[in-house]
Amino acid sequence: MNLKEKFNEVKEHISEVNKLNEAISLVYWDMRTSMPSKAGETRSDVISYLSGEVFKKTTSDKVLGFIESLNVNKEKMNTLELRMLEELEKDYNETKKIPEDRYVAYISATNKAEIAWEKAKENNDYEGFKDNLKEIINFQKEFIEYWGYEENKYDTLLDKYESGLTVKKLDKVFSELRDGIIEILKNIKSSNKKINREFLNGHFDTNKQKELSLEILKSIGFDLNAGVLDESVHPFTINISKNDVRLTTNYHEDEFTSALYSTIHEGGHGIYEQNIGDDLKDTGLQAAISMAIHESQSRFYENIIGRSKEFCSYLLPLAKKYFKDFDSVNLEEFYEAINYVEPSLIRTEADELTYSLHIIIRYEIEKELINGDISVDDLPELWNKKYREYLGVEASNYSEGILQDVHWSGGMFGYFPSYALGNIYGAQMYYKLLEEKPEVMNEVAKGDFNTVKVWLNEKVHKNGKLYTPNELIKNITGEELNAKYFIKYLKEKYYEVYNVK
Repeated sequence: MNLKEKFNEVKEHISEVNKLNEAISLVYWDMRTSMPSKAGETRSDVISYLSGEVFKKTTSDKVLGFIESLNVNKEKMNTLELRMLEELEKDYNETKKIPEDRYVAYISATNKAEIAWEKAKENNDYEGFKDNLKEIINFQKEFIEYWGYEENKYDTLLDKYESGLTVKKLDKVFSELRDGIIEILKNIKSSNKKINREFLNGHFDTNKQKELSLEILKSIGFDLNAGVLDESVHPFTINISKNDVRLTTNYHEDEFTSALYSTIHEGGHGIYEQNIGDDLKDTGLQAAISMAIHESQSRFYENIIGRSKEFCSYLLPLAKKYFKDFDSVNLEEFYEAINYVEPSLIRTEADELTYSLHIIIRYEIEKELINGDISVDDLPELWNKKYREYLGVEASNYSEGILQDVHWSGGMFGYFPSYALGNIYGAQMYYKLLEEKPEVMNEVAKGDFNTVKVWLNEKVHKNGKLYTPNELIKNITGEELNAKYFIKYLKEKYYEVYNVK
């Protein structure tokens, strides 16, 4: 059998695994959006069964045969084929090291934990969720022992979401980011500028909010014929396939920006998924390269574009069309209100400037949990201590504190840093975009997002997993991840908003 025929066999195998994963995604979507509460246990069993089938296919002797036969022909392979082999081997090795029964048990535990988290958050009941969380953390520790680690146990989890990232590297990046944000925040606090944002709070009909959200999603380039917008407790995006990308948001009748900017954020994720190259189908590379690069796209649309003065000049007339509350509001007032800075409790509601501090808090907590320095019993007190220290605020209940995020219930330890890294990647891309397309923000002001979308499609989206995150950002900007661009962006923007000299 020649190399081309062997790769066709590999593609057929990947296609079978993808079909199972699509089914899992559909079941998961239903669990998070419309499933009756009593169906939780049986639906969890379905996901566990399907996940077990994926496990068997991913770790089968057939896959080992692919890997062994391809490895002896590496010198004959092109770049795409080499990356296919690399991903196939990585998935096999990662999954094979975990006993099948433990993997299936873990999937079942996370599904049950997510259901328990929703109830706990609704009822402000950390004690009722604690055992689920403890079980998930124990699974993480167990799996790290299977996978192995060198310097820090948490490195193994970071690498799952951002290949090559370590605590040593991240501590340095986050230290520079934290110090930069704290400096900017300090200077803003010393400013006498007062910003009125009362008009963003009132009564905003949820049906009109949805109409506005859908109009903006379509404008920025999310294909509503290949995706939908729904509701969930915690906004998220899930791709069944590139032609079936599903977003959720969470509407609040008393606040204008929450659902809107959650929608734009998830829309950024969705645009990425919808525009990964068709040539990567069934190669194992038709996916985003990392969660941080994924977040660079969602936060690029949400913040760098969505909270810019140019976007606000496009958004304000639409806001007036849907809600009379904005009839007397001018562009400057609207832009300043959208970019109001105030340290807060809720990560998803945080302003653009202080948002990354929320991530750094979670990163520091996760490191300690995984390395056994703290336990789940310590979390509420430690959480409040760090929020006082970093942001000067303290949660009055569990729901707005330790229970506010879904991630830990889903076993997503190592994921949170992706949000802040996404900000850093996004700012680097933004300055390169301005350099190559200097008129782009004038187009945004007119509601024309085509240049933005086409540029990101070409530079990021179409490539899928063809490059590592480090290779991708170097291809785009000529340098590796660098926090200085995001700090520069924050200073330029917020010193202007707050008249900081």
